Amino acid sequence: MATGTGSGMASGTGDDGREQWLARDFEQHRPRLRAVAYRVLGSAADADDAVQEAWLRLSRSDPDDIANLGGWLTTVVGRISLDLLRSRSSRREDAWDDGLAELVGRPGGAAPDGPVRPAPDPASEAELADSIGLALLVVLDTLAPAERLAFVLHDLFGMPFEQIADIVDRSPAATRQLASRARRRVRAADAEAVGPTRTREREVVTAFLAAARGGDFARLLELLDPDVVLTADAAAVAMGAPEVLRGPEAVAGRFNGGARSARLAAFDGGVGAVWTLRGEPKVAFRFTVDGDRVSGIEMVSDRARLDAMEIWYLTS
Repeated sequence: MATGTGSGMASGTGDDGREQWLARDFEQHRPRLRAVAYRVLGSAADADDAVQEAWLRLSRSDPDDIANLGGWLTTVVGRISLDLLRSRSSRREDAWDDGLAELVGRPGGAAPDGPVRPAPDPASEAELADSIGLALLVVLDTLAPAERLAFVLHDLFGMPFEQIADIVDRSPAATRQLASRARRRVRAADAEAVGPTRTREREVVTAFLAAARGGDFARLLELLDPDVVLTADAAAVAMGAPEVLRGPEAVAGRFNGGARSARLAAFDGGVGAVWTLRGEPKVAFRFTVDGDRVSGIEMVSDRARLDAMEIWYLTS
């Protein structure tokens, strides 16, 4: 399915050049694809298999027929993951990895001269699992395959229902219902998994975003610590953000009437907000909360840092 803008792949460079362009572009999308597959499948080994299968299918495809490489690959990984989920229906299978250490050195399967799957590191696998939480993985594993896929792709990665509907072979309305049923179960698990500290952080950030969207400057000032500092990385500064803002008035002024498209999210061990464009995270706002006030906000737009984040979108 070809949608959106061009993928940036070159044409007319010969077979070797084509392979190099495909491999380079694919590697740029690998972290996101693995995150999608892991959340759908609950297994790092299966996620790696799904991503490698996506590479094999890409290597057999004509790049000129792919207008949006990221969207195409996400759709392919979604279909592969759905097939894997359905194949589990005849047997009981633990969604948790049988053993993270055994994944080191697991065979690849890439096309000749294509990207080779990195050998997983047990510590990074554990961090990936922790970013979701065992309780939520267990709940996701109780969902029907189509429900799980619809919830993950829409609620966690912002994919439109129209696009998901094509993957699960349902109408957009039916796909929306799949995600809604899954969301009700996940919300209950989310409430159990989140501790008191995270709950308070979530409340403060939710209140801050509501005040920002509503243009409630006085409420923003109440929610900001007297010594609050807003910082932005180089990529965010290049987009027009200030490198540093200090004090409640300056920070409140920056957000007052804004943040309408930002989504409440958990990442990097805390609660913040993420602005996405066509499902891709563009800016992450990392909030530091002390007590009932926000003491720090960091704007992150660096592509590598965003790709490395394990983002769990929350319901505000």
